[in-house]
Amino acid sequence: MAAAGAAAAAPRGAQLTALAGGRSAGPRHHILSVLVENKAGVLARVAGLFSRRGFNIYSLAVAPTDEDEHLSRITIVVDVESAPLEQVIMQLDKLVNVVSIGELSPAEAVERELVLVTVAVGPTERQQVIQLVGVFGGEVVSVGADRLTVMLAGRPEKIDDFEGLLEQYTVVELQRTGRVALPKLERH
Repeated sequence: MAAAGAAAAAPRGAQLTALAGGRSAGPRHHILSVLVENKAGVLARVAGLFSRRGFNIYSLAVAPTDEDEHLSRITIVVDVESAPLEQVIMQLDKLVNVVSIGELSPAEAVERELVLVTVAVGPTERQQVIQLVGVFGGEVVSVGADRLTVMLAGRPEKIDDFEGLLEQYTVVELQRTGRVALPKLERH
């Protein structure tokens, strides 16, 4: 299975606040970690289930697990208003290729996203964007005569803040991965 993310072009306004996960007055979200068999068509069946039931997916990320090459983990961020958690889990559990389903509470999860952004820059803006990327702990991954492509990974709120500060520049292209999450480790 290939990783799936949500492509976006500037402007993104409402999408950004929806992905902020509670920072706005928008809907709350569930984070589901679904372990599935790594077989052709499984992602299509999971996405189809959400579509048929009218459940809104805010973010979706998929990758094979390190533990077993025959399994993949799908991290799904679901709108709580469009889909009661129990109903989502019941429907997912009916799919043959689903091995396990877990909910990750934002307070008990480590969440991360990655964003790649190409920004049009003149001589003055180039240094400003490079400095902004450094402040956020990102990196410049490609340099052109009049453009920079930058990368930043972090909590969804950090990505939102970074995108907000980039609005004063000309964003040519932007791609976010969607959230990935795992439970926080217990501290003893």
